Amino acid sequence: MMRFLARALLLAATIALASCASPGGRLVSAGSGVAVFELQLDTSLDWARIKRARIELWTIDGLPLNEFVVVSRVRPGEHVFLAARERQRRPDGPWYRQGMRPDEIRDVILDGLRQQGWANVSASNLRPARFGSVTGLRFDARLTHRNGLLYQATFAAAEHGGRLTHFFWIAPSEYYYGRDIAAVDRMLDSARFVD
Repeated sequence: MMRFLARALLLAATIALASCASPGGRLVSAGSGVAVFELQLDTSLDWARIKRARIELWTIDGLPLNEFVVVSRVRPGEHVFLAARERQRRPDGPWYRQGMRPDEIRDVILDGLRQQGWANVSASNLRPARFGSVTGLRFDARLTHRNGLLYQATFAAAEHGGRLTHFFWIAPSEYYYGRDIAAVDRMLDSARFVD
């Protein structure tokens, strides 16, 4: 029953995002200073956009083909993808804890992806990054979707105000990742926190 409910919710989200991509949907146009929660960034690409409480999804060609995700203000003890809060019976889940080292933040994000059904998840190129006046991190990843398709992703994360904000772009390795990675890297490098 839970698996059916999860698939139904995923289908509903996909349909909602697809409707955003159609004419008259909510769009993010290429430009400077685009606001996303507590972030501003510059993009040379146009995106369809769907916003939830603390998660925002953007896509160029549709969710299976590419998506940019911002997960905002994850609280200590909360799942890095806002799926649940930490419980005593599950202390080893992908929970954010304030003051984590960069490698711990990377690992908890990767654990969250595995929990969502991604396989063969591996990371590379962990590096420091600055988002305006806030110090954070960047890293890259390779992973396999449930359908067997290989994906690549680039991630950014930072602690700000005692909470974690992370954002990433993911696309199939074949064609879509290579087509847009340079523009997306520039966009992630331009991100800055604003109060």
